[in-house]
Formats: sequence, C-alpha cells, structure tokens
Amino acid sequence: MDPILLEVLWNRLIGIVNEQAAALMRTSFTSVVREAGDISAGVFDRRGRMIAQAVTGTPGHINSTATSMGHFLKAFPLETLAPGDVLVTNDPWKTASQLNDITVMTPVFHGDRVVAFFGNTCHALDIGGRGLSADAGEVFEEGLFIPVMKLHDGGRPNATLIDVLRANVRTPEEVLGDLHAQVVGNEIGGQQLLAFLGEFGLPDIEDLSDAIVARSEAAMRARIAALPDGAYQYELVCDGFDAPIRIVATATIRGHHLTIDYAGSSPQVPRGINVALNYTHAYTTYAVKCALSPDVPNNEGSFRPVTVTAPPGSILNARFPAAVAGRHLVGHFLPSAVFGALAQVLPDRVTAPGFDGLWDTQIFGHDPRTGRPFTYVWFSAGGTGALATRDGLSATAFPSGIAGTPVEVIEALSPIIIRRRELRRDSGGPGTFRGGLGQLIQVAVRTDRPFVFSGLYDRITFPAPGLLGGAPGAPGAISTNDPAVAVRPKTRTLVPAGTEITLSLPGGGGYGPPVQRDPSLVLDDVRNGYVSAERARTDYGVAIDLERMTAARIDAGLSR
Repeated sequence: MDPILLEVLWNRLIGIVNEQAAALMRTSFTSVVREAGDISAGVFDRRGRMIAQAVTGTPGHINSTATSMGHFLKAFPLETLAPGDVLVTNDPWKTASQLNDITVMTPVFHGDRVVAFFGNTCHALDIGGRGLSADAGEVFEEGLFIPVMKLHDGGRPNATLIDVLRANVRTPEEVLGDLHAQVVGNEIGGQQLLAFLGEFGLPDIEDLSDAIVARSEAAMRARIAALPDGAYQYELVCDGFDAPIRIVATATIRGHHLTIDYAGSSPQVPRGINVALNYTHAYTTYAVKCALSPDVPNNEGSFRPVTVTAPPGSILNARFPAAVAGRHLVGHFLPSAVFGALAQVLPDRVTAPGFDGLWDTQIFGHDPRTGRPFTYVWFSAGGTGALATRDGLSATAFPSGIAGTPVEVIEALSPIIIRRRELRRDSGGPGTFRGGLGQLIQVAVRTDRPFVFSGLYDRITFPAPGLLGGAPGAPGAISTNDPAVAVRPKTRTLVPAGTEITLSLPGGGGYGPPVQRDPSLVLDDVRNGYVSAERARTDYGVAIDLERMTAARIDAGLSR
C-alpha cells in the first residue's frame, strides 16, 4: 500500500474510533464513564483482529477487548450475524476479568456482508452481588454473569436480558443507560466507517488491516531484537487479602520474540483478588509497549511478538469460578513487575513501582434528599514511580489511565461530602528522582442512617519499592473519626451515621540513590510543600532554612 495513502487511511481510522469513544462518553449516564473514562473503544476487521483503538480508556479494557473477539466469533460466526445484531458479555475469563466490566460488540454490514466490528468495554456502576469488595469466595457471589449473547437481535433489544439486568442491579437506570450508550458509540463508529469505505472506494478494511498489522508487528520485533538475549527476573509483593501476594515476572528475550512468564507467583486465593489470564495478558503487553515501543500502534500486530504465560491455578491465571471483583489489586501491579525485569536491560526506559492498584471506593446508603437508597463509585490515585530522568507523577492513575472524578461531581450526584482532598506531603519515595505523591481524602456522608463503606485498596502493608537504589514510597492508610470504628480494605463495612473516613493514598517509589538528588530539587520540593524540611535533611542530607527557604551548605560545593 502506498505509504502516503496508508498514513491518510490510518489517521482517518483513528479519528473514527475517537468519535466512537466520544459518543459513548457524551451519552453516558454515569461519572464512571463521563469523568473517569473507565472505558475502551476499538475497531476490528472481519477476522477479529483489533486494528485501532481510541486514545482514551484503560489498558485493562482495551487489551482485554482485543483478545475477546475470538470468543465472540466462536459463539457467533460471521455467517450467523445479521444487520442490527449487537453482542454482549461480561464473562471475566473472556473479557476484562470482572463482572462490572461489560463488553459490547457490534458487527458493521456493508450490504449483506460483515466488513468490521466496533467494540467497547465500560465499567458498570453496579452489577449486583457484593459490590466493589474482595470478600466473596466465588464469582457467583459477585453479581450478574452475562454469557456471550445477543443484546440486540436484528435491531430488536433483548427484552429478557434487559429485564434480568433491571431486576439484579441496584442502579438500573444508570446501568441500562450506560449499556445504551455503549450501543450508540458502536453505531456511530459503524456509520463513520461506512462513509470512510465509500469515500475511498474500499469493499472492507482487510487490506488496510493487513498493512497496519504487518508494520506494527515488524516494528515491535525490531525493538525486541535490539535487546540482548537472556532471562531477566523481578519479584514484587502486594498486600493480598489474608496473606501477601508474590508476583514473579521473568522476561525472556530470544531474537525478536519476548516471553513474560509468571511462574513462581502466588496460587489463586479464595477471595476476590484473582486475575484471569486475559487481564494478565492485557497489562503485560501494555507494560512491554510502554518500555519498548510507545510510538508503535497498539493492535494485533504489536501483540504477536509477545507471549504471556502464567501457571493455571495461579493468582494470574485463576480457574473458574474464582472470585475476581478486585482483580486490579493484583493485575495493576504487573507493569511494575515487568518494568523491574526489563530494568536490567532498559534502565532508562522504565519507572520505579508506583501505588499501582487503583483505589476504588463504593458507598451504599440512604439519601435523605430523595428518600431512596443510593450507591456511588469513584476512583482515586496515588503517586507513580519515578523515572530515570524525572520525578514520578502525583495523584495520577498509572497504569490504569483513569481520571479522578471532580469533588463537585461527586457531591452533586450523591450525598457524599469530600471534606478534604490534597496532596500527601512526604509520601513520594526518596531517590535521585522522587516518587510521585499520594493524596489525602476525607469522606463523609449526609445521612442519618448507617451506611456501607467498601474500598478496594492496596499498598497499605507493602509500599511501592524504589528502583536501582531508590527508596520506597509511603504506604497507604485508612482511618476514621471514631477509634471504635475500623474500616478494613477490600471488604464491606457497615459504619454508623456521622462516621468520617480518611484515605491516605500511597506514594510512588524513588529512582536512583537519594544522595545523588540535586539539592535545588530538594529545595523546590520543600518550597512547594511536597517534602518537609525534616525529611529533606534525613532523606537527602540537605538542610533547609525554614525562614529564608534556601539550601544551607553542609559540605562545600554540594549543599550537603
């Protein structure tokens, strides 16, 4: 294909999937989708290969959606589909490894022939069951399980499925509204694609997808081939539920192929922090792409040179019917494990471990404004790990990519009050470059009745370690205004009215020895309130004159 024409077609394709995602977000009923962007959107060819993705969304969604197409096509081969059909599932072992994440696939017909698919995944506000907690023993306790089936059949909504959804979730209007938004997003993408095919006189996107996949695969293989052959291992520990979880990642490079194997990681557990292999694959391939080829398009071609394996029955390849509601509290740690392994050959292209596991909060209670029950979900981020050349990002959701929901939105849509929300001083791990800061959030609820607080949190026992001489970030913590009321992470807790809960989110790990940090950067940190004067002295050996805010010389020439 002519390179100039290919570039034009590629950019138009990206524009189409971005429009698909924008339509989904604009028509969403929830802040989970509108503000947080907990979605994915992409286009697939007739063979089920993901060709392009929208520039918004989460790696756990988009890369899991990419591998889900094989399951959809197995259940509904091309010849069984008709115009107006829409497919759906939230099977954790076929999509994004959690029942709350619903995937919708829509075939696009040009005449009587399928020419493409548009797919998206969104986090539903509620799916029944226990809500966002990890204290279930099996997936059956975690909510409504939707097998691969038709959401629309020939343009007619599946009324039975809609009735079942309505009867099994706590927020039916929001859940069904977002499901409709998912259908609308795919429809917009399909309309744009048909116009695209007509404009360029193409019968389908098969030749275009061949060119995109081939170029992406070649580029990824070249990046891998540039690395020295060998096996590189790294081990990371996270809190787990009843016991710590070990993640052991071994990166093996052989020519232009890379294998990431998780043998040696903890076995699956009888609580909801298990991960299905497709989600393990999603965050592993994302980490490889970040380190090796951030400029190469994310599609079928870029996946091919990377093999991801984990022992069946392990925490990263859990067998059905394992509980998986909090799977991100292990799955989000995989990029840090992969980076730790690749740091041995690419030290300047990786980050130190960060807070990693997104902090998900869900509150159930009675809303005195409406006189009805309510539930609300939002996501919060700690600090990312530092890089070889810069400090980590504060209160930033990596690797998930989800945005924080503004306080004004939370308080407008629920009786929740955010009394305090600020960066957490001294939470970034010391290093030549400092880890990003966590944040401090104080939460109250306008209600005169007890309410249920549920939080999927990690890095409370095991903070983010530093990399290559960097120091750990601060661990997270949960406290309340009543010493008699204790809130445990990963479980549901019924708390009395008037309880205020303070979340102290973890910071990221530092990169490189703290003694090598530029004293002027330490001074800037103190001036900005990121680091206290006491920690500047103890962590970096830099004395700060609190009145003059200048670095005092300790050793001649180095301000230490």
